[in-house]
Amino acid sequence: MERPSAEDLTETEVVVVGGGYAGLAAALRLHDNDVDFTLVEAADRIGGRVLTETRADGVTVDHGGQWVGPTQTRLMELAARFGCRTFPTWETGSHIEVWNDGGRVPYTGAAPADGPGIAEYARVTKVLDELAREVDTVRPWRTPRCAEWDAQTAGSFFRSRTDDADARRRLDLAVQGLWCAEPDEISLFHVLFYIAAAGGFEQLMETRGCAQDSRFTTGAAGPARAVAALLKERVRLGEQVRSIAYDTQGVHVRTESAVLRARRAIVAVPPPAVRAMGFTPPLPDSRTGWLSHSPMGRVAKVHAVYDTPFWRESGLSGVATLYGDEPVGVVFDNSPEDGSCGVLVGFVYGSRLDRFSSLDAGSRRAAVLRGLVSVAGPRAGAPRDYTEKIWTQDPFARGGYEAYTTPGGWSGFGEHGWREPTGALHWAGTETASEWNGYIDGAVSSGYRAAEEVLAALRTDGRL
Repeated sequence: MERPSAEDLTETEVVVVGGGYAGLAAALRLHDNDVDFTLVEAADRIGGRVLTETRADGVTVDHGGQWVGPTQTRLMELAARFGCRTFPTWETGSHIEVWNDGGRVPYTGAAPADGPGIAEYARVTKVLDELAREVDTVRPWRTPRCAEWDAQTAGSFFRSRTDDADARRRLDLAVQGLWCAEPDEISLFHVLFYIAAAGGFEQLMETRGCAQDSRFTTGAAGPARAVAALLKERVRLGEQVRSIAYDTQGVHVRTESAVLRARRAIVAVPPPAVRAMGFTPPLPDSRTGWLSHSPMGRVAKVHAVYDTPFWRESGLSGVATLYGDEPVGVVFDNSPEDGSCGVLVGFVYGSRLDRFSSLDAGSRRAAVLRGLVSVAGPRAGAPRDYTEKIWTQDPFARGGYEAYTTPGGWSGFGEHGWREPTGALHWAGTETASEWNGYIDGAVSSGYRAAEEVLAALRTDGRL
């Protein structure tokens, strides 16, 4: 292992790489156990794929992950520890479906009672739930039909189960919304694992009592900022890791400006960021194989801000799904709790984003506003503020919300490549979670798990 010069060397017990929720949770667990650590984050902020911004007019928007549900207990407990309050997501009024022929279907509740393709959609998603109950979320590769399901894509499964074009449009949008990918890109087994990790398909898709139940009054970065404030100078921003050398004696983590020597390292960054780092010795084939089957989703999140949430006056909730060719696929009311202004948030997923990101800024805005007008009426075309975050262009995340797994990933590399430690290296990140994989809660639990692995190793080494 290369020996750094004394003047650029920081010695610590553990290095945590990444200042998103996974890295912060790991660091917090080490802090609570009085273990010395240093956290390094490439960006000039903490939060990772959670990004809260206060706009010039004082309105807070979440460009990344934002919601929390009642079964996401680790995130809720973390927020409660630091006094970060939540409020219910607005869903009062009629939701809207906008179809590819321009037709609008208003409905209330979880789904239309009689919309295009709804019966077939419900039947196929019930099958997904039934199959997901067979998945072992702790050791997924031990699932009896793992190899069979991992050899298929979600798209091939949908085609084998229904010929209803409208049902398939619904299923396709569900995949785009959950994984920011197209159905023919993602492993069927990963879809089933993800459903199981959330506790069912409805938990992923619905609002009240489910994944989109509530928002943070501070913005979703509020708990992360509170953790960072507690950890103080042990969180170092603007320190992008270039390489990690590891052996039986420990690790040397080299950033652009320093080298950190430690007994252990927790690497808590998205798969593309791991692939960008140099490792000495090279990572084992199981780990590199897993990473090669873990592309990031493709998503942009757009916000339009208005003087009031005017759609509520017309009995609309602001919640919509759009099945046409316009970029936006899903819309929510993202107004502040007090309704002091109106905010609509839209999501652009998968192949829609591929087209959207190639447009100039003015054309992107115009395309988004056309979609919002189809949902909320002509006033939606004249926001007082508009902002967008194209996550594929983020230099560190390189996509969002999470990495998904392509066919062959779980069956070929999951057992040793998913989250098994590599010597003194431990792996965290929402992609490594057994519960609420892909969500902020999954990131938090993954950080806690990796920290517990490190604590156990330090006890074995006699360091605790």
